[in-house]
Amino acid sequence: MRIIPAIDIIAGQCVRLSKGDYNTSKVYNTSAVEVAKQFEDAGIEYLHVVDLDGAKSSQIMNAKVLEEIATQTNLQIDFGGGIKKDEDIITAFNSGAKQVTVGSIAATKPELFLRWLDAYGSEKVILGADCKQRKIMTQGWLDSADTDVLEFIQSYEQRGVSYTIVTDIEKDGMLSGPAIELYKEIIANTEVKLIASGGLTTVAELYKLKEIGCEAVIIGKAIYEGKITLKELSELC
Repeated sequence: MRIIPAIDIIAGQCVRLSKGDYNTSKVYNTSAVEVAKQFEDAGIEYLHVVDLDGAKSSQIMNAKVLEEIATQTNLQIDFGGGIKKDEDIITAFNSGAKQVTVGSIAATKPELFLRWLDAYGSEKVILGADCKQRKIMTQGWLDSADTDVLEFIQSYEQRGVSYTIVTDIEKDGMLSGPAIELYKEIIANTEVKLIASGGLTTVAELYKLKEIGCEAVIIGKAIYEGKITLKELSELC
């Protein structure tokens, strides 16, 4: 199972939210690039970068930060937040992203998402499936698409999606444990590679996610709050 630390960006700074609420924003480092270098120094190979400004503004806002991380580290970056039109996805790849995560467009403009999936391939376009009480959420988690998360993933599996990042918003940033039962249900009912996100707190939970069949796990607040140390992640990697 791949371990993927997360860097969420507001105004170039590394922040974390609780349950996606922008009013709970907490700055952990004024330099997202510095944090990325710390991850690389710990032997980590992958990084999940979210442009929170972009998610709220419906266009990429922190492309420069993405480019700086990509050029100053060798991390394999998947990037999301603000990818709403062709120019955005081109900007993300040109700025150094190896993969992009697309959620809102998949929920609101499926024909555009499918065009990107065909153009760039299922290894480069990840389906973002952020949900609250099982309903898919869009626009920086501000709107509901009123679609069940499992049905959402299954519909795109039929169209060739290989990867999905599933975030239970109620768990995100709360350090209350991941949505194990939801992940087990998705894994049992699809062949899509599931990347778990939200709520992870302990190393023991990492092993549980591996046991149930998650392809990867994204870790955010647990690192920044010292619940899981970079030394522990280094040993696992």
